[in-house]
Amino acid sequence: MIEEQKTVAEWERELGEQLRALRLKRNEDQIAAAEGAGVSVSALKRLENGKGATMKTFIKALRYYGRTDWLLALSPPITVSPLQMARRKPSRQRASSPRKKLSNE
Repeated sequence: MIEEQKTVAEWERELGEQLRALRLKRNEDQIAAAEGAGVSVSALKRLENGKGATMKTFIKALRYYGRTDWLLALSPPITVSPLQMARRKPSRQRASSPRKKLSNE
């Protein structure tokens, strides 16, 4: 399925599967992983099964597994402030023509 067309439930399920894979790669059961992440076992189960979890639980699990890079991918640091861009004056494209003096005759 195309990534943009996934439902919220599909994203939850996919992220949960990836977290489960990280846990199994460490050869841990859910009880040990939940204790290490500082979340309840039921919260970790819901997260891994894609049944909904809080952002707090998700972040704690990512920290525990050493995958906070996932969060950085969601919110890369802003290098140029949009406010600075709006305040910046556009650069001149042409020189202005000399003004003619009016004579008092």
